[in-house]
Amino acid sequence: MFRISQYMQEIAAPTPLGPKRNPPGPVVIWNLIRRCNLTCKHCYSISADTNFPGELNTEQVYTVMDDLKGFKVPVLILSGGEPLLRPDIYDVAKRAKAKGFYVGLSSNGTLIDENNIAKIAECDFNYVGVSLDGIRETHDKFRRMDGAFEASLKGIRLCRDLGLKIGVRFTMTQDNAHDLPGLLKLVEDEGIDRFYFSHLNYAGRGNKNRKDDAHHQMTRQAMDLLFDTCWDYQQRGLDKEFTTGNNDADGVYFLHWVEKRFPDQAAHVRAKLAQWGGNSSGVNVANIDNLGNVHPDTMWWHHTLGNVRERPFPDIWMDTSDPIMAGLKAKPRKVGGRCGACLHFDICDGNTRVRAQQLTGDPWAEDPGCYLTDEEIGLK
Repeated sequence: MFRISQYMQEIAAPTPLGPKRNPPGPVVIWNLIRRCNLTCKHCYSISADTNFPGELNTEQVYTVMDDLKGFKVPVLILSGGEPLLRPDIYDVAKRAKAKGFYVGLSSNGTLIDENNIAKIAECDFNYVGVSLDGIRETHDKFRRMDGAFEASLKGIRLCRDLGLKIGVRFTMTQDNAHDLPGLLKLVEDEGIDRFYFSHLNYAGRGNKNRKDDAHHQMTRQAMDLLFDTCWDYQQRGLDKEFTTGNNDADGVYFLHWVEKRFPDQAAHVRAKLAQWGGNSSGVNVANIDNLGNVHPDTMWWHHTLGNVRERPFPDIWMDTSDPIMAGLKAKPRKVGGRCGACLHFDICDGNTRVRAQQLTGDPWAEDPGCYLTDEEIGLK
């Protein structure tokens, strides 16, 4: 995840570089349930509105949660499917909060209504993220349900009105890029706290629909709009968080944005970006699916490292006998092509390996999702 707002702040009010602080354990995105009331075009878990057998029960979830706490995992993102379809979701969330985790809820928002908003608020989530992939008809088409946009927006407003930190997640393809300006305006008009821009990653239905991935020039235009909007909000004193995910080339593109507009701050920003270090799959980001399988992140459901029913999470996570995990944890990662030769490899760490694997069969090939020119990465 690339935190745009954090680095914008470094332009406005630079802070000393200082030593790099590694998190005590990985952020765990936990798909507690695969069932969902929607069938979104780009869903990495290929969810459907049906029960999936073999999911972890409540006691098993609690046992794993204790292992995660002992391993010093700081953050749990409770996801699905649609997590609100899981009957014990409120008990699970409250227990996670009581154990001291930062707890986020990742929802499609359509099931947040007057009947459960009080229960959601009682869980005291640190953050609630709702997916919006366009304005009205565009969103409904992506979600394959008429009225999905209005239902999600209603859920967002209910959370906002009760003081919950609320954010919008947007996955861009060439079919919805035209709605990005409207969504950014919605974020301001509706008093939404956070905007998360996700590049399409080739996993689940996202892999099947990769022909719809945004072309590189469209991606560059979207990044320019995001950076300009974030800077404008900051200058106007609007407290909004802007982040991107699934394409760590964003950090390098941001550096070039800074070089053009704030050249005096470029060296400082570059040092901060190198300290961030880019892609964290298999290192600082982990995934547990509904069956208890552990993956390097949510986009690696086709590659299982182990199951928490059979081995404790810490043992699975630290085991580098798996070649994918060994490669992801290597410093530096041994990647080829443009990524391996990139002048700014220390900023993005080779970007997202799953795209390379899905298109070439080689997880260590160059990332085809990198939208930077050869000149921008020092090859010409």
